[in-house]
Amino acid sequence: MKKEPNILVQILMTLFGLYAVLIVIVSFFIVIPSYFFVFWFVPADKAPFQAHKISRFWAGFLLTCYFIRVDVKGKNLIKPEQPYVFVCNHRSQLDIPLFARACVNTFRFLSKIEVTKIPLMGYIVGRIYITVDRKSKEDRAKSIIKMQDSLLKEKISVVLYPEGTRNRTNKPLIDFKDGAFRLAIDTQVPIAVLTILNSAEFSPAHKFMQLKPGTLKAVWTEPISTQNMTHRDIPRLKEEVRQRILQTLQQHSNS
Repeated sequence: MKKEPNILVQILMTLFGLYAVLIVIVSFFIVIPSYFFVFWFVPADKAPFQAHKISRFWAGFLLTCYFIRVDVKGKNLIKPEQPYVFVCNHRSQLDIPLFARACVNTFRFLSKIEVTKIPLMGYIVGRIYITVDRKSKEDRAKSIIKMQDSLLKEKISVVLYPEGTRNRTNKPLIDFKDGAFRLAIDTQVPIAVLTILNSAEFSPAHKFMQLKPGTLKAVWTEPISTQNMTHRDIPRLKEEVRQRILQTLQQHSNS
């Protein structure tokens, strides 16, 4: 078990976290006009792809300001024009900008409806991602249709966290939900797995507003075809992805 950082280190991480929040706020008001230009002037069928470029740039800018490098292995395994159901483990707020830098494919996150209540940011999230009210069965059903349309009609990938939320435990993974695997099988789209190795070390889920610089590491593995799978294959597919993440974490535990 890893030791908790001493009090001085925690204070420094908190101060650095406050600096990071300031960078987000300042950069947000610089980036906003770019998103609105895309929403208003770029054709609807091309807007998601242009907005994705802005998001990737913004993620890279933030990580640079945080003095955080990104080391991603296996990027050659992901075909840029192929839509995927992307899945990854989730332990930190850094996982979102990390994923944006790790993946060149245009994609949509599935976001909680609560995010759309944030002024300006909520509007942008509602335009470029798919939102869901988890308390509403009807809204969950609508979000599934939107994800299917994204994959099959627009050829835009979808990112889902199979754990359903951030893992705040000492376990490497918490229980997986069926959603990502059901979606991949229903659309017959391959699943691509990104294992994030160490984001919790830089921004712990159980520590409010703490951050430190360093190198974020992640690993892509060979995508998994879902061709000819049915719902009966969900448990097997879910376990295959779970074991792949666990094995990757173990293989790179000392890297």
